[in-house]
Amino acid sequence: MAGSKEKHGGKDVDHMQQLPRLRRIEGQVRGVQQMIQDGRYCGDVTNQINAVIAALRRVQADMLSDHLKACIEASLSGDLSEGERQRLVDEIARLIAGLGRRP
Repeated sequence: MAGSKEKHGGKDVDHMQQLPRLRRIEGQVRGVQQMIQDGRYCGDVTNQINAVIAALRRVQADMLSDHLKACIEASLSGDLSEGERQRLVDEIARLIAGLGRRP
């Protein structure tokens, strides 16, 4: 994971456990495509799309949780400059603000 440690204030963050979930989501998206090609009922397609969105939000929440944990650990370690600490705070604020936005 190139650059991951530097971006997290010197703490390692491993998001590899998300790959199986993302592959499953990829399969769900292919299923939605097939449903549309087959002319399935709009309500059924919409329900499947909601399931895909919920699965992506779970991946997002888990990744954000790991990121926040690493940033907090780095900040508490005392090894960061004030500028780096502020960069982490600004980044966390930006990420949290982005959670409320709908695509």
